[in-house]
Formats: sequence, C-alpha cells, structure tokens
Amino acid sequence: MEKQQLTVPNSDHSSTTLVSRVQNASVRVHTDLFINNQYVPALQGNKFDVENPATGEVLCQVAEAREDDVNRAVDAAREAFTSWRRTPGKTRGKLLWKLADLLEEEQDRFAKIECLDNGKPFAQAKAIDVSTAIDCLRYYAGFCDKLPNGKVVSSDGEGLFVYTRHEPIGVCGAIVPWNFSLLMMIWKIAPCVAMGNTIVLKSAEQTPLTCLTLGELVKEAGFPPGVINLLSGFGASCGNAIAKHPLIQKIAFTGSTATGRLVMKAAADSNLKKVTLELGGKSPLIICDDADLDTAVELANGGLFFNAGQVCTATSRIFVQKGIYDKFIQRIKQLGEGLVVGDGMQETTFNGPQVSKQQMDTIMRYIEIGKKEGAKLVTGGKAKNVKGFEKGYFVEPTVFEVEDKHIIAQEEIFGPVMAVLKFESIEEVIQRANASPYGLASAVVSKNITNAMKIAHALRAGYCWINTVGAVSPGASFGGYGQSGIGRELGEYGLSNYTEVKTVMVKTEEFEGPVLPQQSKL
Repeated sequence: MEKQQLTVPNSDHSSTTLVSRVQNASVRVHTDLFINNQYVPALQGNKFDVENPATGEVLCQVAEAREDDVNRAVDAAREAFTSWRRTPGKTRGKLLWKLADLLEEEQDRFAKIECLDNGKPFAQAKAIDVSTAIDCLRYYAGFCDKLPNGKVVSSDGEGLFVYTRHEPIGVCGAIVPWNFSLLMMIWKIAPCVAMGNTIVLKSAEQTPLTCLTLGELVKEAGFPPGVINLLSGFGASCGNAIAKHPLIQKIAFTGSTATGRLVMKAAADSNLKKVTLELGGKSPLIICDDADLDTAVELANGGLFFNAGQVCTATSRIFVQKGIYDKFIQRIKQLGEGLVVGDGMQETTFNGPQVSKQQMDTIMRYIEIGKKEGAKLVTGGKAKNVKGFEKGYFVEPTVFEVEDKHIIAQEEIFGPVMAVLKFESIEEVIQRANASPYGLASAVVSKNITNAMKIAHALRAGYCWINTVGAVSPGASFGGYGQSGIGRELGEYGLSNYTEVKTVMVKTEEFEGPVLPQQSKL
C-alpha cells in the first residue's frame, strides 16, 4: 500500500516539507532542536517518529533531546541571560510584537501543522490556537515597558528609604502538552522573556512540530541567541532533565496531575526551583431551569466536544436542573449525532481524531467502564470509522446519563465523553460540583444573573464562565484550585511567576530604629 505521508528535504537542509496525499496538504516544518538560535541535531543522533493521528502513519522523524542536549540549551540560556535581563523593556516588547507579526503572516502554515500533527480541524487551529497565541504575544509585548517595578514601602521612623524591586529569575524551564501545543508554548514564553528571563522549553512528544518550527520565527524576529531554546523529546529523559536541572531556577508545566507531581518532586529534590503547574480537571457546567435551552445545549456541546474533548477545562460534568433535564437529553443527543467527525482539513469537520492510539484506547476503556457501572449510554460509545481514514484514531461523540458515584463522572477522561447529571436545588448542585479533587474551570447557564453569580462565587474553581464556555483572554489569570495546579498563568498575575522580589533599604540620615550592633562598640 502506498504511504499517504511523505517527507521532502528542502534545499536549506534545516527544514522538511510534509506531504499528506490523502488530506491534499503539504507544509514546511523543522525537525531539529532549536538551541542558541541554530537548528542542531541531538548530540547522540537520536530521532523519533511523529504520527499523523488522522491516518495512523508516520509524518516524519524529529530529533530526540536527552540530558546532554538539555545541558547545552541551559548553557546557551545562561549566557544569554546576562545581557537579556538588562535589555530595555521597550526592546523586549518590540521583539515579542515582531514575533506576533511573523506568526500572523504564517498563521495558515502553523494551523496546518497543528492539523497534521495533532489532528484538530484546520479552521479551529487557525481561529483559536494561532489567533489566541498572537494575542498573547502582543499582550505581553505591550507590558514590557510597564512591568511590575516594585513599590516604595513605608518604614518605621525617619532615616530609611525602603523599596522593592521585581527582578528576573534567570533560566526558566517549560514543559507543554500536546492538546494546544503552540498556544501553551506562547503562554509560557511570552511572560517569561517579557520579564527578562531566558527559557528552555520541551514540547510534547506527540506534537513537536509547531514547537520546533517556531524557532525559525524566533530567529527572524531578532531575539538574541539563547533567549528562547526549543526541544523535542520524551518526559523520562528530556522532561526530567529540565525538571531536575540545578541551573534552571523555575519550571512551568502543563499536563496531567500525575506528571505534575513528578515535576514538583524533581524540582524539590534538585534545587527547590520555583514551580507553576496547570494540571487536570473535571469541570462542572451547571444548567439551571431558567436557562435558554438552545444556548445551554450549544454551550454543553462546545464545552466538551471541542478539540475532541482533549481540553483541560472541558466541562465534562453537565449538571442539568430537573425541570429541563429530559428536554436537554433529547437535544444534546440530536446535536451530538449530527457532529461531523473526520479529516481536519475539511471545513465541515467539527472533531478530528484523538491525538494517538494510546489516547483513543484510554477513552474507549472509560466508555466500557461507564457501561459496566450501569451509566446509561445516550449516544456514541464506539470508535468512529471514517471513510478514507480507516487507520485514524477517531471516537464518536459520546453522552452518558450518570450518577456522582460513577467513575466517568469523577475522573478526567480527556476525550469526547459527556457525563450528564440531574439536580434539584442550587445548594445541592454547588455541593456536588465541589465534590471533586479538581478545580480548574466551571460554568453556569442561567437567565438569573444574581443566582448565576452566587453559584460562580461558591464554586471551587480558578475559572468560571457565566452564559458562555471556553472563552479566554490574555489579560485574565488562568489556573486551578486543588489538584488542578499551582500558580496562575496569563494576565499580570502570570508575570509574578517569573520574578523575584527584592527589598532594598537605604539609610538616608541618622536612623533611630533597631540595628545590628557594631563590633567596635561591643
């Protein structure tokens, strides 16, 4: 059988053109590590395969970074930090803005890479992943000459001038997930370098191509060598080397709660580096009796099935009040069965494949658990056979009616599996929604804004939408309660993760307050 993917080396020898015949798509990517503004192979020469999840075939091979590659990336970042930390904010802002401009010019290219590498629909990748990444770069570019500069602090008595400074941390590490590869990279890179830090970032092994290819734009934008270093590799070797590296002063990780624990332990066992974690979720969407049913069904659909359910904030627990419950079930079944699942390059496609066979198998295992536990299957529940893509990793949009005790109502599935629960009172649903170790996101649908805000304020979650789902803004902090993470990304809060706060006390005249005794007077 003729292969559907081809790789064609380009004349510059640093990039490759991917060709997917079955999807009638081609795009130029980079497959080597980006260190010190150069594309370089892994020191040990290792490579690994990258799959197209729509076809199940190999797209290309990329360099596999290991500990020695992390070391040279850290060395480059350390050297760059010396001058980058002193680079005027205005200059840093111009470079971030230029990177945004270049990404905007190449938005079709990067959306196509995300489609082939991750499986998500091209139109969604362009409108959401790439567009939001551009917005984030420009947000922090505008912040660079307005960064937190500390404050003057009142002191006890006269004679002391006291102030605080926000200083860059140094070399930072970052590990990003596969579901929003480009966007999560920018969420880490933009505030990090805006504050005068340098970064060593590892992509997910399932989706390394946007990460490596971004290096081309970083260099073209004019960033000094070593400020931004981009690696591809596996968690056990490359990721662990970043988390435990003694010269990396802070690490940011987005991914599963289980892996987040490992990152935190490695950070503690090495040099007690600062840690921010954005982890798993089992987010509730609460639909009240007075909600507009059309709106509620659309929000439930998008909040869970978008990106084939592979979203950390997916509202996978749908609490519907008793008065509209039956109508909701009928409508969500009808809508779910009408969603187009298939080739992400087609405009009509709503869901592409799951990112890998492993992820598809995990989802199917949860579906079987739901059936065995007695959850009522409303629709879906099977792998999807897509004509022309028989080897792809597709799953039908699936809806269950469940109880709180069911595993699929408790654990993060990270796939298109909706758990619908019935509730009667507001007090009851708040208690049930909060009965989870996670607390990343939440949502409320109601025409009564007073009630909606009461619920929002009572929910133990870092993010809460009212009469919308999934919207994010680069100026709004993002992060979770409980086992959904530590710290916040985005907004001004996100900058604080990349600073050290220093207090400076200056004696300006004879000071009468407490001081340490001088040796000569003892």
